[in-house]
Amino acid sequence: MGIETVAELFRTPSDAPAIHAFGRPPLSHSQLVGQVWSIVERLRSAGVSRTDRVAVVLPNGPEMAIAFLGVACAAVCAPLNPGYRRSEFTFYFEDHRPRLLIVQKGLDSPARAVSTELGIPILELTPGLLSEGCAPAGLPQPGDIALVLHTSGTTSRPKIVPLSHANLSASARNIGRTLALTPQDRCLNDLLRRLLVISSKTRLPCTQNPEVRWLV
Repeated sequence: MGIETVAELFRTPSDAPAIHAFGRPPLSHSQLVGQVWSIVERLRSAGVSRTDRVAVVLPNGPEMAIAFLGVACAAVCAPLNPGYRRSEFTFYFEDHRPRLLIVQKGLDSPARAVSTELGIPILELTPGLLSEGCAPAGLPQPGDIALVLHTSGTTSRPKIVPLSHANLSASARNIGRTLALTPQDRCLNDLLRRLLVISSKTRLPCTQNPEVRWLV
C-alpha cells in the first residue's frame, strides 16, 4: 500500500538534505522529521486534538514548511497570509474557529491581537531553534482532514475547502512523478508546492520571492 497520510511520508528518514534556506545550513530529512514530531508533541501538550484547527501565520521559509507538516500530523492546518490586515484575521479566525495560533517569536502581527481578543492561545516558533521529538502515537488516518483553505471569494463569501491526507499524499506523488524528481534535484517553490515537494525527498531551497515558481 502506498503513502496515504502526511505522517507516512516520514517513514524512512535519511541524512540527505531536505530543505535549503539562504543563510542557514541544510536541514536533513532526519532533522526535518524530528522537528515535525516536536511540533506534534507541543500541540498535544497544549490539548490540541486531531480534529482541531490550528491557524498558522508565518512568513515564507523553513518554519512555515515544518509547521504545516507538524500541524497536519497532529490536527487540521489552517495557513493564513501573514500580510492580512486585522479585519481579515478577525474574519478568518471567526470562520475557522482555531484551537490555537502559531506565530513566529518576535514578529509583530495583528493576528496576535485578534487571537487574544478571541481567546485563542498562541504558540511561538523561534526560527532555527526548533527542537527534535520522537514519533508519537495516534497519527491521522487517510480520510482525516489535513489542510483547510478559503476560496478567493471574488463573487461571494469565501468558503472553506478541506483537503484530506489522502488528497495531499496523492498530490505529492503526482508532482514527484510528473517532474521526475530525484534526490539530486533542487526546487524553488511557492508555499503549497513547497509543502508537497518535501515528500518526494527532493532537496528544497526556500525562497521569500513570490515570483519564483518551479525552477527545477
